[in-house]
Amino acid sequence: MIQEVQRKDGQTYAPKGKRSPVCAENEFCIGAIGLDHGHILGMCNGLSEAGATIASVWDQDRTKTEAFCKEFPTTKIVAAPDEIYHDPKINLIATAAIPCNRSQIAEQALLSNKHVFSDKPGFTKLKQLEHIRAIVNATHLRYAIYFSERLHVEAATYADYLIKQGDIGEVIQTIVIGPHRLNAPTRPAWFFDKAQHGGIITDIGCHQIEQILYFCRASDAKIAYSRVSNYRHSQYPKFEDFGEANLQCDNGISGYFRVDWFTPDGLSAWGDGRTIILGTEGYIELRKYVDIARFDHGDSVYMANKKGEFYFDARGTLGYPFFGAFIRDCLDGTENSIGQEYTFKVMELALMAEEIGSNHLVSG
Repeated sequence: MIQEVQRKDGQTYAPKGKRSPVCAENEFCIGAIGLDHGHILGMCNGLSEAGATIASVWDQDRTKTEAFCKEFPTTKIVAAPDEIYHDPKINLIATAAIPCNRSQIAEQALLSNKHVFSDKPGFTKLKQLEHIRAIVNATHLRYAIYFSERLHVEAATYADYLIKQGDIGEVIQTIVIGPHRLNAPTRPAWFFDKAQHGGIITDIGCHQIEQILYFCRASDAKIAYSRVSNYRHSQYPKFEDFGEANLQCDNGISGYFRVDWFTPDGLSAWGDGRTIILGTEGYIELRKYVDIARFDHGDSVYMANKKGEFYFDARGTLGYPFFGAFIRDCLDGTENSIGQEYTFKVMELALMAEEIGSNHLVSG
């Protein structure tokens, strides 16, 4: 039943993989501050499976912290966030607070000599991003964002493997769609307030931008076109239910993405997220969460190239290597899991695309 709830509702979707520790017990300890979004469970699942110890948690809602501790029994509930910031045993602070508050938590964590793992979006304003970028550059601590639609999707890891093998030649375009189920009655008030969550492209479009940059092997891009809309939710005037953008990457490759809150009730998953990667010798399609009317599971990878047509069930194959690599980056001072400036660039582009898109706002 828990798995069924997670499949239907993206708020509670928290993938679980195989335990593969990269560090000794209690060598890398996590403090969680802010449980406003259920992604904190997926974030901590990934880190825990890679060997981290989830040591402490704080949220103003005791119900949430008690539920969190049931998932991670090693965790102690603390009375105030300062207990986590000042705990010398804590290596990293994870947060899924209300988006507009995440940069403040990150700042306090970094200034307390803690690494940071933030739910997306890490920022709702460019000035927040620039402030954290400056602190990271000064402290040389690690700051990462939970771009779960690639980092916590085994099909994406498998596609990366196929691309690196040369199975589709040189990538020349990436298209990503990110539909989500709204479940409006279950959403908190801040979810419908753009000032607090940042807008649809800032909030979920950053996932798609990250995939475009990653699969196109680009380090930057220009926003060629962007727009956001509120087609069917006029009762929430500060909400956007549709967004799209075209990107021109710095290496000449293009990308397009669409995000929306129109997943129909009949779909067995919270969203039919897909990625299509076009190469000079073939293409790959990822059906990440469901293979509609075919398989009631995700992580399906389809490929066509000069050798033929192929289907791969990526479940249980390559796992989620990001989490172990990120822990080792924090412990060793390396940068193998995800680029630091790359992470900031993804969010910078998302915030820029949101701003441009807002100038083309369409209301239903």
